[in-house]
Amino acid sequence: PTTRSITDITHTLAAAASSTSSTRAQAFLDEVGAPRAAKAHGSYAALAADPAVDIVYIATPHSHHYANARLCLEAGKHVLCEKPLTVNAAQARILMGVARRKKVFFMEAVWTRFFPAAGEIREVVAGGGLGVVKRVWADLSFWNDVEAQFGTGHRMVNMDLAGGVLLDLGMYSLTWLFQILYHIVPKSERGPPTVVSAMTKYKGTGCDEMTSMLLSFPPHGAHGIATTNIRVSNDASTPPSDPIRIQGTLGDITISSPYRPTSYTLIPATSASRGTLATFKHETITHEVPGGGHGMFWEADECARCVRDGKLESATMPWEETLVIMEVMDQVREQGGLRYKEGLESTAYEVEEKGA
Repeated sequence: PTTRSITDITHTLAAAASSTSSTRAQAFLDEVGAPRAAKAHGSYAALAADPAVDIVYIATPHSHHYANARLCLEAGKHVLCEKPLTVNAAQARILMGVARRKKVFFMEAVWTRFFPAAGEIREVVAGGGLGVVKRVWADLSFWNDVEAQFGTGHRMVNMDLAGGVLLDLGMYSLTWLFQILYHIVPKSERGPPTVVSAMTKYKGTGCDEMTSMLLSFPPHGAHGIATTNIRVSNDASTPPSDPIRIQGTLGDITISSPYRPTSYTLIPATSASRGTLATFKHETITHEVPGGGHGMFWEADECARCVRDGKLESATMPWEETLVIMEVMDQVREQGGLRYKEGLESTAYEVEEKGA
């Protein structure tokens, strides 16, 4: 915490678990320089039962989030679970019910929302700095030789692991749409968007390799365009162009990265007939990640404060919003005819361990 001038909370790595062996868990603890007292568990059940553990960070493939998160929640542990929270909205809804029943904190680990730049952008837009936002563009795509790099077994394309770009990468694109066109909109005015989408599937496995979404949000019908792809890149230009653009009646904000936003640019609207409309100047604001970190510690700080204060959910990533986003992705998969095998979509719960 001292790397980012945090003094109100602390973190201690108390344990790690592997579903295959305690040896693998110990190797991880050694690799990250964990305290000597940290325990290596050879099963997820052992970790969930460890009295030294307050909160569990789940980073298994998202195909296993429902079972893994439910195991920990049922054991009375607070949980931070990687995105997407589950494979579908029905699973997410059940997990939230368990967290409420057990009175434990639960959050989807959308780390992007907790970067200082993301918070500042929300404040600018909520304060009317861009006027009325009419459109948000967001893309996260990577230029891959899919057949050579992923084949059929890689988690990105493996249908047995709920593979495909929508759940893995498209989540980030949707995050920017929802931060601006839903999260900061007054509750009395906001609502779920209408959804139109297109999907192209990977012949090797049947997962989606390209998905594009057009969302229309109340109350003003603002458009959100979210795209994701593993055949082309979101930063193919030289120099790279910002992959996120928020467009309002007084100007735009462009953002450097869809998942690790360290800088953003304010761009006043100009018109030959009306001149410059905004009161702000054209400038780029940059926030370096302190202490050589990657930036995930900001969401960890949020979790610590919520646990300390007895909160079950975070105001920055609330359960209700996670559910609406999951429901949007359910609609997109339905429109594209993408469905995973019954076991991955099921809400049945058995204490079993698979995955990482």
